Amino acid sequence: MALDESAVSELLAAFDVGQGTDLVRELAQYGFQALIEAEAAGKIGAGRYERTEGRVTERNGHRPKVLSTKAGDLHLEIPKLREGSFFPSILERRRRVDQALHAVIMEAYVNGVSTRSVDDLVVALGCDTGISKSEVSRICAGLDERVDKFRNRALGLVGYPSVYLDATYVHVRDDALGQVVSRAVVVAIGITAQGTREILGLDIGDSEDETHHGPGSYAA
Repeated sequence: MALDESAVSELLAAFDVGQGTDLVRELAQYGFQALIEAEAAGKIGAGRYERTEGRVTERNGHRPKVLSTKAGDLHLEIPKLREGSFFPSILERRRRVDQALHAVIMEAYVNGVSTRSVDDLVVALGCDTGISKSEVSRICAGLDERVDKFRNRALGLVGYPSVYLDATYVHVRDDALGQVVSRAVVVAIGITAQGTREILGLDIGDSEDETHHGPGSYAA
């Protein structure tokens, strides 16, 4: 299953209902920063603290950069070089990469990061960034670990007097069927004693009436 642009927008809206965009913003910030560092390493000829014969310059600190996305403002750091200049091409192509990265994050949440998602992200980055598929795969694996940690976190530390389900229908490309289909994304939202809302789990199925089970999901 792959999410299109409109599905990503609708999922972000669903997350915002339960203040779940904090998770998406955190993952997006991690993803963008990791991609920036990977591209910088390619230009420098070496990673941070790495000694190589192909090194052409050295890092000289960072400069802050705020990137506005659908998930909120991301506070990034752009590496500075002792010789020459560097500006990540992924920020020049921000619109394309923004959509691709958010799609990977959303698919990571509901299904786990897939090889196809990695391929789509590599295509969105462009072949001239100097970032290999294996590097992007490593970054996506990092996203997957963070998503898994969130989905399997303990919920017993906070009381939720009220829990409700909210469903939104999105159009996704079903690779098995070879066509675009409508799927229900059901979000479990808990309300604390202080009145704040928190995303407890999320699952996807044919409709909101079916039973949902799985890591980070719930029974409905």
